[in-house]
Amino acid sequence: MPKQRLLSKEANCSRCTWTSPSSVDGFAFRANLVCCLIFSVTPAWAQTTASGQPSLNPTPSTSDSSLAQPPHLILGQTGPSRSPMDDRYAAARRKLVETRVRTAGVTNEAVLKSIETTPRHEFVPSAVRDKAYFDMALPIGSAQTISSPFIVASMTETLDPQPTDTVLEIGTGSGYQAAVLSPLVAQVYSIEIVDELGTRAAGVLGKLGYDNVHTRIGDGFLGWPEAAPFDKIIVTCSPESVPVPLVEQLREGGSMIIPVGERYQQTLYRMTKRDGELVREPLRPTLFVPMTGTAEDARQTLPDPANPEVVNQDFSDPPGTDDPEGFVPGWYYGRQVQQIALPASDTDGAEDSGLVRFENETPGLGSHLLQGIAIDGSKVSLIRLSARLRTESVVKGPDADSWPMVAISFYDELRRDLGTFSMGPYRGTRPWREDSRLVRVPRAAREGIVRIGLFGATGTTEFDHVSIEKID
Repeated sequence: MPKQRLLSKEANCSRCTWTSPSSVDGFAFRANLVCCLIFSVTPAWAQTTASGQPSLNPTPSTSDSSLAQPPHLILGQTGPSRSPMDDRYAAARRKLVETRVRTAGVTNEAVLKSIETTPRHEFVPSAVRDKAYFDMALPIGSAQTISSPFIVASMTETLDPQPTDTVLEIGTGSGYQAAVLSPLVAQVYSIEIVDELGTRAAGVLGKLGYDNVHTRIGDGFLGWPEAAPFDKIIVTCSPESVPVPLVEQLREGGSMIIPVGERYQQTLYRMTKRDGELVREPLRPTLFVPMTGTAEDARQTLPDPANPEVVNQDFSDPPGTDDPEGFVPGWYYGRQVQQIALPASDTDGAEDSGLVRFENETPGLGSHLLQGIAIDGSKVSLIRLSARLRTESVVKGPDADSWPMVAISFYDELRRDLGTFSMGPYRGTRPWREDSRLVRVPRAAREGIVRIGLFGATGTTEFDHVSIEKID
């Protein structure tokens, strides 16, 4: 292998706001991954249409009076006793923890135990209950999703929950994250902006007896001042910048886990309050649903869904000063991937000095990258999906679609899956070549996810110039 300078190392993350990186192969390639994505970002990977993902929440009034007032509707503390758990799912929960969550890098045994004992099937609609213990995000109604178990576990571990902590959660959703936190901390205060979701979550949490979880309907931007200060804050939706009220309600020395950034270019941070200011530690690129209400109204940088494009398509952008180590700029949820800079004399057929390399020795193990884009099917009807790539000793993985490929998935305004279109599969050993295909964009499409990688196949595949061109 020629001498190379590594720009990033293997990523060890999994979903979020859209996709669960620990499960982007096999079934997850055929399923809907919406993460917190994280879009409580995890994706769908089938060649056929499946149900799937959710979008923007209703936006409350942003008058001066609404900004000054805390959320008004308190749903209260949950009930006193927990219902017996349905043991039919116990084996599925154990398998989820051992094969998806632990292997993806979560090591905190208390967090793993909480994931194993929290009945996730109680927090999802009956229509998707059969997928409750797959490592994937699932739609929960009102254009929102329940995050993948890995993302919930990873964010919980990063929060470093302690038995004496009082924790504020922004974005109750289905109530699952609050339920996972419940046995790990003293008190959980959780806010949801969507009335229907907040009411339903309170009911489920009450039925199951999570008596240290308190819920409220309101704008999470404003926090919960009556219960402050908080030892920890966890935010499961993404604002463009950190809401000032949350900084004020975090105790000195406390920490906040929050995804921050542009709509499709976010970074998950751990922020620690020191001398009244937040000290930022970038953790990983990610994609979460936007924080709606006040935060969304104040967003300055908006995507252009009439002109979709892939960021860092030639993989030549070096990591920025605020980029986490070991991740590919502009992309997220990477598994077993390196961004590589080649000397000009060693491009070996590549068009320039940047590329990404996927390597996997274990059949079925994930190796991939994702990128979310805004795309409006009423303004873009036809695109050309293209890429340059080469393969070395590629062998199909254990599932029917465990092959290297380039794919794009489309979602409507509620993040329901509209289908996935792919190029490939690619196999064996072949030199650099260019591949492309025309893709008809569903008129209802409002968002998309571009996916590249091995997806459970073994061997080595390199990609360059992964792009989308608007044709019509």
